[in-house]
Amino acid sequence: MKKYKVFSLLLIVAFLLAACGPAAPKTIKIGINAPLTGDIPKVGEGTKYAAEMWLEDIDAAGGLDVGGTKYKVELVIEDNESKADSAVKANTKMITQDDVLIIVGPQSSKQAVPAGEVANNNETPMISPWSTNPKTTLDRPWVFRGCFLDPFQGPVIANFASEEFGFTKAAVLYDVASDYPKGLAEFFKAAWEELHGEGSVVAYESFTTKDTDFSAQLTKIKNSGAEFIFTPQYYNEVALIVQQAHELGWTGPIMGSDSWGSTETVKLCGPDCYGLFFSTHYAAAGATGATKEFIDRYNAKYGYVPDDVGALTWDAMNIAKQAIQDCGKITGDLKADRKCVRDALASIKNFHGITGDMTFTEDGDPIKCAVIVRISDAGEYEFYKQVCP
Repeated sequence: MKKYKVFSLLLIVAFLLAACGPAAPKTIKIGINAPLTGDIPKVGEGTKYAAEMWLEDIDAAGGLDVGGTKYKVELVIEDNESKADSAVKANTKMITQDDVLIIVGPQSSKQAVPAGEVANNNETPMISPWSTNPKTTLDRPWVFRGCFLDPFQGPVIANFASEEFGFTKAAVLYDVASDYPKGLAEFFKAAWEELHGEGSVVAYESFTTKDTDFSAQLTKIKNSGAEFIFTPQYYNEVALIVQQAHELGWTGPIMGSDSWGSTETVKLCGPDCYGLFFSTHYAAAGATGATKEFIDRYNAKYGYVPDDVGALTWDAMNIAKQAIQDCGKITGDLKADRKCVRDALASIKNFHGITGDMTFTEDGDPIKCAVIVRISDAGEYEFYKQVCP
């Protein structure tokens, strides 16, 4: 008889536990997929620093408040080594082993596009702060971004060069093996030819990742009759391209994109880059309000002014925070909680970020403005003008 009573009691306990569902976790894990090593480690550094500064605020508040319950937040930071396969491995590990609720990163499109596929296939929300390639979010309802897209950025530069300088002949130099510059070069070319006709991009030159000698391509550009060069490359390549162009006697403007935004661009390029323009997400010089507060705090803590990666990461972390809070509760059912966060991300309207206001489209892309930045003779990134959709 006792055996039956014990068995009945166990059945009741099991039923109650099943009815209650999984226990809510005490800690919310957020994954950070960043290039801490490899070709662009400064991008990874800015990502890590901004995320850790964000976490300080969460800890100071006693945790992340979700529906009246405060949860400790843990950052699971993985180095993608600036490689696509490493970014994929990092996402896979964080999703299947670390049980992260959401992932912030990768930054570069070369890593974000393949890593986004992993996040989408595993139904885990992901926000790339800096990846502007359309493929990052295309047909991926679980993937979002905190920046404008290249189909918008390409025309921004094309229109600026036309309206500001009256140019009609352009040259492009880009890395054909990398998603971001390749895609942006194509969007710029299409926008430029729409303005000035077929053949108005008089030189369309490419190279491959890791190349350091661009003299052959630059010589062709110099002899093409181009009035300016558009090169949507990362900071480690920009300095080489600009300096080599000047050594070959190029005297026209050289323009870039948001990949120029790192402070390393000016450090490596020096006076060769003074007076040049690029499109990006925010300008540190002359910032006000919450943007200035972030810049001052970051500068005081880390010893340098944050680039657009740091600012976009800060926004992405706060977007993730709002989505988690908008869920109202954390159930402990990771699949359900991830779905709730994804749906909350898609529903965000009028988010006030330090890189601008944004509302997400159904494709996970924000509607937001771009800025044109001029590199001053003091090597500072000065706001020049804003361009909105």
